[in-house]
Amino acid sequence: MRILVIGSGGREHALLRGLAADPATTDLHVTPGNAGMAGLATVHADVGKADDPAAMVALARDIDAELVVIGPEIPLVAGVADALRAAGFRVFGPNQDAAQIEGSKQFAKDVMADAGVKTARAEQLAPGASEADIDAALDRFGPTWVVKDDGLAGGKGVVVTPDREAAREHVRAVHELGNPVLLESFLNGPEVSLFCLVDGETVVPLIPAQDHKRAYDNDEGPNTGGMGAYTPLPWLPAEGVQRIVDEVCVPVAKEMVRRGTPYSGLLYAGIAWDADGPWVVEFNARFGDPETQPILALLDTPLAGLLDAVASGTLASHPPLQWKDAYALTVVLAAENYPASPVTGGVISGDVVADPTKVLHAGTARNDAGELVSAGGRVLNIVGVGPTLEAARDDAYATIAEISLDGSFYRKDIALPAVEGRITL
Repeated sequence: MRILVIGSGGREHALLRGLAADPATTDLHVTPGNAGMAGLATVHADVGKADDPAAMVALARDIDAELVVIGPEIPLVAGVADALRAAGFRVFGPNQDAAQIEGSKQFAKDVMADAGVKTARAEQLAPGASEADIDAALDRFGPTWVVKDDGLAGGKGVVVTPDREAAREHVRAVHELGNPVLLESFLNGPEVSLFCLVDGETVVPLIPAQDHKRAYDNDEGPNTGGMGAYTPLPWLPAEGVQRIVDEVCVPVAKEMVRRGTPYSGLLYAGIAWDADGPWVVEFNARFGDPETQPILALLDTPLAGLLDAVASGTLASHPPLQWKDAYALTVVLAAENYPASPVTGGVISGDVVADPTKVLHAGTARNDAGELVSAGGRVLNIVGVGPTLEAARDDAYATIAEISLDGSFYRKDIALPAVEGRITL
């Protein structure tokens, strides 16, 4: 099977690694890719933007792709999947209308309301709202304010704060971008990321993970695109995944069908679990990053055939998924000043960075001297696997100690609360 992957981050590197390991994959391509992907796939770096439907169709035709896997959210919301399907290609990823479940938080709220899915109370503030309107809206929320950019923000458009003035500042900042703001009530309880393969009303869950969004240890600092993740979750009840599937993902899948926009691809449910069970924090319309990296490290089912089953509408007849009896964890090596203003161009050293079983590239490139350098905020994803979560942590942190990038940093406490039994329901 000739496969084209669209994207350039750690999530796409993890997908490439899984696809390359499937005997059904005969030819693997990626665009725009990054410096770590050349050993797994043919990299097409200069064929047009990933969110340009015409450019992506032209590339798919050029390589005669049999399956196109769209990694990031921006091409999905831009309608790249629609253009590829119209040109006759099998595509893993929802169409433009269905991708609004991530592209518009208000759309997602409407879907959940109609599907009877529990989520935070929310209120939208449009650009142009007066200071009095903003104040009145802030009065209706708190004492912890959740302020979201109602658009695509790469995981960095959310502020969760007990500081009313900080909440107000984020409202203003989002409005200055021309985007609406969504104010939400704060959901307490530990968070769960559950990825589900969805083909119409057929829903197949992957194993659950937990992401660490804050930049620094002890969940301090600004929100980021994710500083690390681990899977599975030793503290989640045995019935937890099935409850999320039954109470969240299946009702949403059925509601999308009812609306005439059936979902096809990966539906990411971000869940807060409190005394009443699962509540939806957000949906994403694609594999999450960095949760994808540890989840796929434990998947034994061949990935190409699995994604193709979704793309071809045959997921219901696919055999049950098989998983390694292990734990996996990823730690993000971030560039200096991430997420505010990442410093790029720093030389990365360490022989292990060339090993895709341990290190997945997210923001890397080659300079004129051929050296591997940082080219983004999240630079590398270090993956550890072990028979226990503690062993997986040890594996990942032993690897990251072998890597050098001036000014870079990483969290030292990924999965530590779970290892120490500090997460309870």
